[in-house]
Amino acid sequence: MRHRSLFIVTSAVTVGALTLSACGSRDDSGEGGSGGGGKTTVVIGLDAPLTGDLSALGQGIKNSADLAVKTANKNNEVEGVTFKLEALDDVAQAATGQQNATKLVGDDEVMGVVGPLNSDVGQSMQKVFANDNLVQVSPANTNPELTQGKDWQAGKKVRGFDTYFRTSTTDAIQGPYAAQYMFNDKKLKKVYVIDDKKTYGAGLAATFSTEFKKLGGEVVGTDHINPDDKDFSSVASKVAQTDAEFVYYGGEYPAGAPLASQIKNAGAKIPTVGGDALFSAEYIKLGKKNSEGDFASSVGAPLETLETAKKFITDYEAGGYDGAFEAYGGYAYDSTWAIIQAVKAVVEKNDGKLPGDVKDSRKQITEAMQDVKFDGVTGSVGFDEFGDTVNKQLSLYEVKGGKHVPVKTGVFEG
Repeated sequence: MRHRSLFIVTSAVTVGALTLSACGSRDDSGEGGSGGGGKTTVVIGLDAPLTGDLSALGQGIKNSADLAVKTANKNNEVEGVTFKLEALDDVAQAATGQQNATKLVGDDEVMGVVGPLNSDVGQSMQKVFANDNLVQVSPANTNPELTQGKDWQAGKKVRGFDTYFRTSTTDAIQGPYAAQYMFNDKKLKKVYVIDDKKTYGAGLAATFSTEFKKLGGEVVGTDHINPDDKDFSSVASKVAQTDAEFVYYGGEYPAGAPLASQIKNAGAKIPTVGGDALFSAEYIKLGKKNSEGDFASSVGAPLETLETAKKFITDYEAGGYDGAFEAYGGYAYDSTWAIIQAVKAVVEKNDGKLPGDVKDSRKQITEAMQDVKFDGVTGSVGFDEFGDTVNKQLSLYEVKGGKHVPVKTGVFEG
């Protein structure tokens, strides 16, 4: 066992006057220990883009997870335990996320991780966590392959990693849900499809296209962009030369907003539609007036419409956090709470402490996660046999008057 890293540690759990297991440290006097008052400190790791273009979403994830930790401590959710959040920045890069995962598993005291935001980052972390039975709960990864394997579209669903869970639903229904809305509700039959070639964007665009064509729609053109570029005039000109009635973009808002704006400036006064990575106030800030009329799908129902989210919204606003909770705040809270509940289940099963063996502790927490069920901020929280959320609700938003306004909420019917 190693006790070498102080900035990413998760202690084992103890309660009352019980002797602490070998996985942690305890201060019965309340002096010199991070928990104080005889409590054990359990640190929950978090990985998200805390700087860079996607930092608005990443900070929303971090702040919401922090609120869950503070709520657990205030309510004494796990007797004898003080939770603490320690966040790492992956700058939305898979290589950095994998390095962060290695740091987390390299310290024997780490017991659970929330994140990441990006599906390609999540993909890079999965095996690292699985090798050490360290549970991971993402509030935002939506690519189906992460839970159901490469051949999921052919009906051959295979779960690759028992340590991986997510509270957000997948692109297997998010892309088709948008396709049904644009074809059936908006009566638009011709689309130009563009993606950023990344795991999330390409996968989302593919599921959209498949469903749109199945409905009878026509894909009049396809293209790919480099999301690091700023000039998309070439692609925009191609779109303007077609009779496309709208654009579907698989990718994230830093490139999606200028792409959509440049398409309109090129003469194609048509809406751009995308997934949850376009559902951010930053998209509107970047696109300005040209973002009007664009659409974004997002996981779950609008939080402001959910009775279960009212306290979260109130507490978040009262918490003085810098920035909004954004698209994934509720899911980050629920992901963190799921880890807390898994820890709680293992502590209760082991007479007030985690097992002394680190590997056994991690294994038991992962097993407990499969059975976690509670009414969360985003609704019913629980996981199916693949580690996917049981909550399959989706929403579509249109930019109206400088805001994302919900226009439809429901469950995809394939």
